[in-house]
Amino acid sequence: MGTVTRFDAVAEHEKTRGALAAVIPRLVGLLRDVPDPDAASGVPVWTVGDVGAHLAAVYLAYCSLVSGDEAVEWDSVLPPGDLPFVERITAMNATSIGLFGGDDRARPGDVVAERGEAFLRATEGLAPDTPVAVPWYGQETTLTLAVVTGLMLSESLVHGLDIARGAGLPWTIGPDEASLVLGQSMPTMMTLALDTARARGVSIAFDLVIKGGPRLAVVVDDGTMTVTRDAAPRAYDCRITAAPTAFLLVSFRRTPVWKAMARGRMRAGGRRPWLATRLGELIATP
Repeated sequence: MGTVTRFDAVAEHEKTRGALAAVIPRLVGLLRDVPDPDAASGVPVWTVGDVGAHLAAVYLAYCSLVSGDEAVEWDSVLPPGDLPFVERITAMNATSIGLFGGDDRARPGDVVAERGEAFLRATEGLAPDTPVAVPWYGQETTLTLAVVTGLMLSESLVHGLDIARGAGLPWTIGPDEASLVLGQSMPTMMTLALDTARARGVSIAFDLVIKGGPRLAVVVDDGTMTVTRDAAPRAYDCRITAAPTAFLLVSFRRTPVWKAMARGRMRAGGRRPWLATRLGELIATP
């Protein structure tokens, strides 16, 4: 069933902080080099400028969670009621691109640079399991600092690609960066984003093996999902082996799964390899 390699949570969190610190100046430079903010981006219906405004809002929001100097009136921006996950995030995304206007919208790189530095400064030395309340994921949702840091890294990498594709500028997502996202934030976010209606009556155990990265046991059982890192050996229905960057982009719907497989970046095995495509179908995305 393969070898299970234990990971050091503290060391991996520090690596994720280092990766975030390295990607921020790259992202700031990308935002400042955009020739036409009105150009179409890699996100349907959003322009390059919209993605930049969204990133500025993301950095402001995450910084506000950990810094007493950043206050956000959440009641004015959160969607009303306790909406399902996808509806809630869709509403928040729509709100985010309108939070900044004028000079702030014209210079999202300045916001990202300032808030990114403030986030790293405010969280320096904190344990990776430090609880952080994240109201836009749910009124009572609390994540760990490790997950939040991984989410900031994923937002930076994936939306950086969206901007680069629209602006015709270079952008890379390295395998080490992608592996950190998949290990730090993916287990939590997969369970939050489970489409419980589609998962009802489904029973599948996936062995998700990221080359050079984390190994996750993803078990769907009648409308619930558990994602366990370094799980004890067990029988699986389907094994998915993937290069980290490929799996990250497939997960965020930036690359079709068939293309990743055709390029040899993902492959399915195990007793029932045909179930590999079901994993993506069971995870809802805004």
